Amino acid sequence: MAYQALYRKWRPAVFEDVCGQEAIVTTLKNQIVADRIGHAYLFCGTRGTGKTTLAKIFARAVNCEHAAEHGGSPCNECSVCRAIASEGSMNVFEIDAASNNSVDDIRRIKEEVEYPPVEGRFKVYIIDEVHMLSTSAFNALLKTLEEPPAYVIFILATTDPQKVPATILSRCQRYDFKRIKTETIEARLSQLCSAEGHRAEDRALRYIARSADGSMRDALSLLDRCFSFIGERELSYDAALEVLGAADIRVFSELYRAICGGDIEGALREVSETVSAGREIAQFVNDLIWYLRNVLLCMSADDPEDILDASDEDLARFREDTALADKYRLIHIMQRLAELSNRLRTAPQKRTLFEVELIVLCTEGDAVARPAAAAAPTATKAHTEPERRPEPQATRPDPVPWDTTAEMRTPVTAPQRPEPVASSGDPLDIIRRNWSMLVPQLSPTNRYVYENAILKEEGGRPVVVFKSSMNFKIASTNKEENGLTRLSELCEEQLGLKLRFGGRVARRGEIEAQADHITDEELARINFPVDIEG
Repeated sequence: MAYQALYRKWRPAVFEDVCGQEAIVTTLKNQIVADRIGHAYLFCGTRGTGKTTLAKIFARAVNCEHAAEHGGSPCNECSVCRAIASEGSMNVFEIDAASNNSVDDIRRIKEEVEYPPVEGRFKVYIIDEVHMLSTSAFNALLKTLEEPPAYVIFILATTDPQKVPATILSRCQRYDFKRIKTETIEARLSQLCSAEGHRAEDRALRYIARSADGSMRDALSLLDRCFSFIGERELSYDAALEVLGAADIRVFSELYRAICGGDIEGALREVSETVSAGREIAQFVNDLIWYLRNVLLCMSADDPEDILDASDEDLARFREDTALADKYRLIHIMQRLAELSNRLRTAPQKRTLFEVELIVLCTEGDAVARPAAAAAPTATKAHTEPERRPEPQATRPDPVPWDTTAEMRTPVTAPQRPEPVASSGDPLDIIRRNWSMLVPQLSPTNRYVYENAILKEEGGRPVVVFKSSMNFKIASTNKEENGLTRLSELCEEQLGLKLRFGGRVARRGEIEAQADHITDEELARINFPVDIEG
């Protein structure tokens, strides 16, 4: 017999075997037992969460003569169940809308529903990826979906319900499939390992489950690859990392330490070793964000072990790394890496883009100051944030004069109130020349949101264009101070300019082009060769 992939071999045959969708399973079983079966269902959810599997089980259950005796599940023994399971039944039709999305395909369905089922009670049409149907096809399906014959059931499955017309949605019972929890996937993988006669470390299965990102099918496919690699040996954590092209948690810790310490050479060395080991850059960045997320939770929660899915060894490393930087600096690094992750999806030079971002993160030092209120320890908390160790600070080059497109890379230092500056000439030019003096005088919670902003003149007044709506909201509605109002006050106090600052969120493409800006002086600080991939 030909080899079957694990996700096909172990596809659930009854409702009870479906993992992670208990509420949907219970509802469908109750409908079958009570004989309150609808005529149209819409199954929504990400890949590998059980939409098609449940649709096939439901198709067998509604036609099974003994389903009520089995609590709503099909018996899988009667002639109808066996025929449907072997895909030899004339009662169940599975259609892939990605390749059968024309109006003619739907018209054929409309012609077929006129004939009652040959055996069993219902004809079931499972239309997978239904959002791929054309507008004409949806219109052709609409009337049949609204008033089908009593013996017809439609099950529509989609990963993108937003693309399904509202007229179709309103005629279906909608069920949203959740991403399957990591511990649920891990338990299923452990069960299948025993059934297949393989041994595996719990840590390896946990990593595979987390890498599947809520998809049981993806988890089984990854496990299949690991089994092919190890043969008869035990699946170890290191073997799983090697097969999946992932990095050990130690690498992320070392890279985070290099960023916090301003160690450009150390950070780029980690990237070089990662690429040499065959790791994929985009996945490496996503895993690094996940690692920093765990460090942030350890820093913020009293009992992180109740939240984190990690071993005692990993928890100890997370806790150790909380001392490298405060949470504001950590959040800033995560935001920059998340933006980088989006750009890497279409970037041809992924390694170069990642290296430039690391150089910027290492060079900017403490770009985000911690609010004084947050720095004070609280006597009521059982878990206190570790005291941050001193770290070397990289010096930044003097900022260049502002133009209307330059990126705001203002070094954030302790606020110092300088002597009043004589103001002559164009007011906006004066503001640009003195911007690096004005921003550090804002409150610590406000300074960092100006880092990637740009300054423009609109309607005869200065307008700060922020990279995101969150930054704009922080700047304009912060309880500690309104950053835009404070900028106006500083201009009057120190520049003698009575101007009212405006603010808005950047339009698409208005700031992104500046995201990877780095000066020649910053590049010159690298004292060893950097390979650029062709």
